[in-house]
Amino acid sequence: MLERLMSVVQSRRLQRAGDAVLAVLLGGSSVASIFAGDHRSWGAPKALAISLALLSTVPVAWRSRLPLFAAGIVLFANGACVYAAAPHQAAFQPFIALTLVFYSVGSHANGRLQSWSPVVLGVAALPLFVAAVLHGQSAGNAIPNYIWLLAAWAVGRSIRSWRHRSGELELANRELAESRELRAQAAVAVERGRIARELHDVVAHNVSMMVVQAGAAARVLDGEQPNVRDALEAIAQTGRDTVDEMRTLLGVLRSEDGSAALQPQPGLSNLDQLVAGVGEAGLPVTLRVEGQPRLLPQALDLSAFRIVQEALTNALKHAPGARAEVTVRYEAAGVGLEIRDQGGVPTGGTWTGGHGLIGMRERVAMFGGSLEAAEHNGGFLVRARLPLEGVAP
Repeated sequence: MLERLMSVVQSRRLQRAGDAVLAVLLGGSSVASIFAGDHRSWGAPKALAISLALLSTVPVAWRSRLPLFAAGIVLFANGACVYAAAPHQAAFQPFIALTLVFYSVGSHANGRLQSWSPVVLGVAALPLFVAAVLHGQSAGNAIPNYIWLLAAWAVGRSIRSWRHRSGELELANRELAESRELRAQAAVAVERGRIARELHDVVAHNVSMMVVQAGAAARVLDGEQPNVRDALEAIAQTGRDTVDEMRTLLGVLRSEDGSAALQPQPGLSNLDQLVAGVGEAGLPVTLRVEGQPRLLPQALDLSAFRIVQEALTNALKHAPGARAEVTVRYEAAGVGLEIRDQGGVPTGGTWTGGHGLIGMRERVAMFGGSLEAAEHNGGFLVRARLPLEGVAP
């Protein structure tokens, strides 16, 4: 858009410079012919001839900015030149200037005057040619000149229409290119979303199950068998790292510009914002932190945040009017979470079998933790513990 604006400004500057050059050439040649002794084409005295020469040619410099004003002055000056030169034929330079300003009226005039300008100028020019005939010029010369001026206006009008259509076509092409780019971006977003869903539904889920099964195998293994236990722990740890990286990849695929890769994942340090947002949505929440907060492994920190988020979301959905309390306990061997709501009116029955609880169980199972979720004192209680043992920082 800026380039187009600069191009228009540059084009107007060049046009005005060209108009000024034309005015200088026409005015200079007219004055030069007067000083050269051409009194028959300009009349006498010399001062009047010079004034008419300048008045009939200099307004050409304004023909693109003030076309109607320039045309009026040049038309009046041409009539005066015909009277001054009678019975001889007037000079040719004023007629050239008149042709140029008639063209400019058709090419540059705006508004309602544009539609009426040929009629107004045609009527105004009639006395000029009548005077030329009455002062000895033949009608055979006057009428073609009159038609020539109207033709100059028609050419200017055609050029103006062509420029207008060209501008509309350029605008349509630009809008089409922008629309094509938007469609391409939408197609990319849809495809990235499809890939993200497939990764989440197939790969991430299966890897999570591998982690859970490796942990279960380690618990039921007979005897010490350190090699086997180490192998199972390595499988579980690799699976946790893979799921963590998979979540980051899914965030990149689901973002519009891929900037999610540069943004940190939420964790327990973001619970203040979560609690504030849930409170604004209609569920007052009290947050308590017990123990000394510390840096947690990214996967565990994210899972703890998501568990709290899911529990508060379900409380907001199923117990309108309730109050909630979130307790985070930093322990030596892990992190404990407790989300309790009470005082609300349950809607739609219990949510213990919903997908939210399944997701919380999967997150807890990945780290070998424990989860309790049940109705408690007229409300609902979610208690989770995520151990740090075996989790890489």
